[in-house]
Amino acid sequence: MQRRTFLQTTATLSSVAVLAPSFAFANKEINPFGITSKPRKFSVANTYSINPSTESTQLWIPLPKDESYHKVVSFDYKGNFTEAKIVKNEYDTRVLYVKWDKSDKKSELEVNFDVIMQERTTNFSKATSSMNYPEDVKVFLEGSTHIPITASLTKYAKDIAKGAKTPLEKAQAVYDWTVTTMYRDDSVIGCGLGDAKKAIEEKIYGGKCTDISSVLVCLLRNLGIPSREVFGIRAGQSKISNACGKADDKGFANITGAQHCRAEFYIDGLGWVPADPADVTKVRLAEKLTNEDKKVKDVKKYFFGSWEMNWVAFNSARDFVLNPKSTQYPLNMLGYPYAEVGEDALDYYDAKTFTYSYTSQERVWKDIIFK
Repeated sequence: MQRRTFLQTTATLSSVAVLAPSFAFANKEINPFGITSKPRKFSVANTYSINPSTESTQLWIPLPKDESYHKVVSFDYKGNFTEAKIVKNEYDTRVLYVKWDKSDKKSELEVNFDVIMQERTTNFSKATSSMNYPEDVKVFLEGSTHIPITASLTKYAKDIAKGAKTPLEKAQAVYDWTVTTMYRDDSVIGCGLGDAKKAIEEKIYGGKCTDISSVLVCLLRNLGIPSREVFGIRAGQSKISNACGKADDKGFANITGAQHCRAEFYIDGLGWVPADPADVTKVRLAEKLTNEDKKVKDVKKYFFGSWEMNWVAFNSARDFVLNPKSTQYPLNMLGYPYAEVGEDALDYYDAKTFTYSYTSQERVWKDIIFK
C-alpha cells in the first residue's frame, strides 16, 4: 500500500499546505442566521474502489482550493495504484491523477484532507465602476460551450439589467432575476449540466445548482462582468437550513453526493464577490416557502456577497481538457471525481456503481486571530 502526502508529492505546490492559515474578519454576527466569522475545520475522507479490469483505469479527483477564506492544512492519499501525482489543469484547477494497470484486483484509493475555512462577506462600499480588469480575471469574460457570449444573450442580459448603471448594480439586477425566476427541480440528475444558453433561450428555468449558477454567470459575462461557477462539496451543518448542509450532533456527515456549485463575480475595488443563487431556490423549495416569505428574502440578501463556509471549494473549470488528457474530452465540469476504464467513462453521478464515498467530520478549532 502506497501512501503520499502533500509535501512529499507537490514540491511546486507546497504553498498549498499552509499550517497557519489566516483570515481578517471580526468575529461577530452580521446576519439573521447566527453565522459568525469564527473559523471551522473539517476533515474529509474519500474512498474509491473500482472493479478489476483487463484495461488500465484512470481517475481524476478535484482537490480543494487554497484561498484567503479557505486553507488546506493537511492532505494525504494511499492505495494500490501504479502512478499518482498532483497536476494542474486549465482555470488553475488542482487535480489528483491516479492510474492503475490492468489487474485482477480492485483499484483502491483513500484520500484525506483537512480544511479550515471562514465565512466570506463583502463590504460593498469599496466597489468602483471601473471595468479595467486584471489579465488573470479577463479569462472569466470569455465564452465557452455552455457559457457562450452571443448578441441575443447580451441583449437578454441588458434587458434584465435595464436601469442599472454600475457593474455592481447590474450584478444585483441579474442575481435578483435569477433567484426569483429560476427554481430548483429535484428531478434533474446530480448538479445539472449547466447549459446556460439552452436554459435562457428555451426558458428552461428549472434545474439544480450548476444550472442556476451557470445562468447567473452567463448573463453577467454577457454584460462584461467577469464571473465563474465554483464547484465544491458541502462539508457540514448549515445554520441557514438543513437544505444547505447537515450533520449529526457530533459533526459527522456522509457527504457522498453533496456536491454543490456556487458562483463568483468580479467587481473592481472588491475583487471576487461570492454568491449562491442556487441555495436560495433550494431553501425555498425544501421549506415550502415563496419569494415573499421573510426567510427567502433573508437568504436571498445573504447569498449576494456572502458564503456560509460549511462547504469545500474545488475549482471553476468549465469545458476544459484534463491533464493527462482523457479519452473523452472536453469535460463539462469537475465537481465530481472522473474515471475511465479503458476508453469508457464511469458515471460519476452514480457513486454506488463508480464506487466511491465521501465523509466529513467537523473538528473543534481554537479561536486564533488570522491575518
